[in-house]
Amino acid sequence: MTIDIVTLFPEMFENFLNTSIIKRAITKELVKINIHNLRDYSNYKNKQVDEYPYGGGAGMVLMCEPVFNAVEALKKENTKVIMTTPSGITYNQDTAINLSKETHLIILCGHYEGFDERIRTICDCEISIGNYVLTGGEIPAMVITDSVTRLINGVISKESLISESFNNGLLDYPNYTKPEVFKGMKVPEVLLSGHHQKIDEYRHSEQVKKTNELKNK
Repeated sequence: MTIDIVTLFPEMFENFLNTSIIKRAITKELVKINIHNLRDYSNYKNKQVDEYPYGGGAGMVLMCEPVFNAVEALKKENTKVIMTTPSGITYNQDTAINLSKETHLIILCGHYEGFDERIRTICDCEISIGNYVLTGGEIPAMVITDSVTRLINGVISKESLISESFNNGLLDYPNYTKPEVFKGMKVPEVLLSGHHQKIDEYRHSEQVKKTNELKNK
């Protein structure tokens, strides 16, 4: 898979691409992640990419021209173009799974007061990572990239993926490690029993319990 991220702040991705699972996936050539400065696609000498909105209003709006230029330069036959915006669908694990099946993603990072409305005509989907406001779309782009990359075959073990939260509609079960007793808190006896069926039953019941508790908050 190839992921092209178009942003006004490419420096924000330096540590992200050189840390942990993302770095290993890139090193193993399981994914190729390219960061593009939107200003490189501006036709203005001063590399301008934003302008005041018609009709007045606070803030600046990202202009059509540089974004169209970037998408047209990067897009391939099977590309899916994603816009990060508060008005998009709320991101979840099902969306991550669907995106991981794509071969090429372009992620457009929003900024200022958002995108010129006409940019939506070249996007395949709009994604929001939650009902709150961020300074820009860089963090959402990282969230999408991280969640999609880890689902690519070979990035992490299949066993880890199967046991993760949300794969069966439930949160993950609680985990424990050494020591068996810490400040009076004991590891549940069933986990020390070696009885795999009882352990599986216990873990499932805990998943249901945790999920229901979250829903009732």
